[in-house]
Amino acid sequence: MPPRSELYREFETPDLARKTVKLKAFDKFENTTDALNAASYLVDSKLPKGLYKFLKKECQGETLAIADSKLGKVISDKLEINCQQCSRGGADEGLEGHDMAPMSLGLSHSLSRYKLKFSPDKVDTMIVQTIGLLDDLDKELNTYAMRVREWYGWHFPELAKIVQANVQYAKLVKLMGGRTNTADLDFSGVSVCTYRLD
Repeated sequence: MPPRSELYREFETPDLARKTVKLKAFDKFENTTDALNAASYLVDSKLPKGLYKFLKKECQGETLAIADSKLGKVISDKLEINCQQCSRGGADEGLEGHDMAPMSLGLSHSLSRYKLKFSPDKVDTMIVQTIGLLDDLDKELNTYAMRVREWYGWHFPELAKIVQANVQYAKLVKLMGGRTNTADLDFSGVSVCTYRLD
């Protein structure tokens, strides 16, 4: 085995990984619900029952390479299995490519809903959160627009009286740059401008 600092090179491609490690055992989930429950436990660095049974049956006396150090500590404490932290490599030996795509997609959707604390009974919560987010964005945009008017107002105070809309104001400031450029610019490209600057 190479030194620990160079170990990642053995897992750069699936072929290299297969030369380094071999699949000892595999336990398939019965359905997406079981997979989601297991994944949600793992996200929180907890040991699901199915994994507990699998490790107890297949990994006693072995050294387990694991990416999550917190989960590794839980496994070491509960099962007395030696765990070493390592980064994730790529070897999905024993799984067909066409089986993996729908399983991965379904599980990722379910896990995303779990992370968002999605509840089918409270679908309106997401709508309320979205409206709140839009309100926050509105406030932020108004704050930025006020800052642009305030700062550019030191340079060209008359522009605030000429152009009322925030978007129009920002476009004109970007186009003009300095006030002295106003006389030489063609403002016909700024279609949202409703006032003439002459």
